[in-house]
Amino acid sequence: MPPTPEPPTPEPPTPATLLCDHPLEHVLRVTLNRPQAANALNTQMGRELLSLFSGLLLDTQDLRAIILTGAGEKAFCAGGDLRERAGMSDDAWRKQHAIFEQAYYAVMDCPVPVIAAVNGAAYGGGCELALAADFIHASTSARFALTETRLGIIPGAGGTQNLPRAVGARRAKELVMSASPFTAEDAEGWGMVNRLWEPGALMPGVLGLAGAIAANGPLAVRQAKRAISLGVEVDLKTGLAIEVEAYNRTVPSEDRREGVLAFNEKRQPQFQGR
Repeated sequence: MPPTPEPPTPEPPTPATLLCDHPLEHVLRVTLNRPQAANALNTQMGRELLSLFSGLLLDTQDLRAIILTGAGEKAFCAGGDLRERAGMSDDAWRKQHAIFEQAYYAVMDCPVPVIAAVNGAAYGGGCELALAADFIHASTSARFALTETRLGIIPGAGGTQNLPRAVGARRAKELVMSASPFTAEDAEGWGMVNRLWEPGALMPGVLGLAGAIAANGPLAVRQAKRAISLGVEVDLKTGLAIEVEAYNRTVPSEDRREGVLAFNEKRQPQFQGR
């Protein structure tokens, strides 16, 4: 009787490039998890970001705040993984970049507030990812740059649009065209970063902010995000109309009734997102 052949050894699973945890109730922390590569963005990470954030467009899973950060202390994200891109054909490069584009757009469109906690270098696509969040808190040791012109390309995941909206068109042109790095202090002074923290205080500080957001009415927070995001792109009259429409969506909610009741009863509201 011939010996039974050994079954093939299964391929080990590819390690996830994102680590997700819930440090607080209703708060999701997403950690870019390729510290050996300075958390550089490869195809798998692009797919995982796209899957996560596009899923949240359909179901927010009772989340009220999201923190986006990088593993380790040296890098938030070093941008696209150029080792993976070495030798790519033009067609393969464009197809990979389409994944990155859609992932970043899903971050920008996420109905749940997204806070970038930048703990180190945020270069190229890493800087664009931070800019895709609703706002940025950063370590004093963080560094930023849009370095694409050094590679013969330009920022293509929102950088040429989000940076000038944060720091002004003239400064954005200088930063993009020169590919010059800039400090966290520069970024805060120009209005790109909301707040700086000492390295050890960054995550506790951001968790405090995320907890404060999560304690507020989730429907109200999402409608406020929508009104601001849409309103800044239009004229004042149109923006006011967007605001009133968003406001009226909160009026018939149980959260609105609970908020007023809790105020009059001198207690903390218990919002349910309904």
